[in-house]
Amino acid sequence: MNISLVAGARPNFMKIAPIIHAIKIKNEKLKIKSGQDKWSFIKYRLVHTGQHYDEKMSETFFRELNIPEPDVNLGCGGGTQAEQTAAIMVAFEKELIAHPADLVIVVGDVNSTLACSIVAKKLNTKVAHVEAGIRSGDMSMPEEINRIVTDSITDYFFTTTTWANQNLLKSGIDEKRIFLVGNVMIDTLMANQHRFYPPPFWEIFNLQPGQYFVLTLHRPANVDDAQKLKSMIHEIVTNIDGLPVIFPMHPRTFKVYSELGISYPNLYTVEPLGYLSFNYLVKHAKAVITDSGGITEETTVMGIPCITLRDTTERPETVEIGTNELVGSNPKAIKAALEILKRGEWKKGKIPELWDGKTAERIVNVLIKLRDYSNYYV
Repeated sequence: MNISLVAGARPNFMKIAPIIHAIKIKNEKLKIKSGQDKWSFIKYRLVHTGQHYDEKMSETFFRELNIPEPDVNLGCGGGTQAEQTAAIMVAFEKELIAHPADLVIVVGDVNSTLACSIVAKKLNTKVAHVEAGIRSGDMSMPEEINRIVTDSITDYFFTTTTWANQNLLKSGIDEKRIFLVGNVMIDTLMANQHRFYPPPFWEIFNLQPGQYFVLTLHRPANVDDAQKLKSMIHEIVTNIDGLPVIFPMHPRTFKVYSELGISYPNLYTVEPLGYLSFNYLVKHAKAVITDSGGITEETTVMGIPCITLRDTTERPETVEIGTNELVGSNPKAIKAALEILKRGEWKKGKIPELWDGKTAERIVNVLIKLRDYSNYYV
């Protein structure tokens, strides 16, 4: 089986890493069992679309997560969402024609996910979507559009939770094409926790475990409006009793923040961090305040309180089961959540089903079955 495995943005890299490792392990086991030493049961070609082209947003993750160098980098970074999606489609079409695949695997919900799915289907190539079926219900989110369109043309759906399964079933997807496998992000987290290390500013800022907050903001609804971003930051830094707030700043956020002219003695803005040092920071934080989806999954598994500044979430399991609370996008709602945290009344949370570090192994086992049963490839 020949697979084209697509990654384009920072969250994608954390999702493809365990799949690549699981493919290699499975191939070795099958070779030993069959005695065929020189034949790969699953061959993959790693395609980096270049959607994230900044060193700290891309190449750093490949090194830290032991992902092999991509077979090709399409170099499609920058531009508007339409320009970027179009560029990826043009480049990936050429790539897939030159290197045909039995299956294209896309992950997550970024522009690369959508663009490469469309190209694959128009070239009559099967598509598998890892992290399929998640929905926020918020059509103002570009990611929500990417999810819906991708899932509407996907052939095989790898899901993280039963919530995602239900979303797909409601949209008319045959349950035989849905595979509840768990969360590949958690595979990466569990495989690398022992390798986490403090960021270079740990001692400079005199950070102490459980005595600081981590803040991340990048959603257009939160950061494109300068006054809203300013209000959010003010509500956070003035309601945590002077504890440090570490703010690794997304390039999108920096463009707006740099024009605000604000400064607080306990607010420390830093450049984007690599995977290992960022998650060290999260693991030892008092709490995380974010508008990210993926971080809410990681905090749930690490047992760290998480305050999400959004009105909706595509990951309800982090709220229903985990340590996350959805407080909305109104800056005035932040203080009440922080008060609960300061009183020591934050919920403990549990780890969702199948978030056990073995998701990629289950995905590869399904791929082997798809290879073995020809009716899946007709």
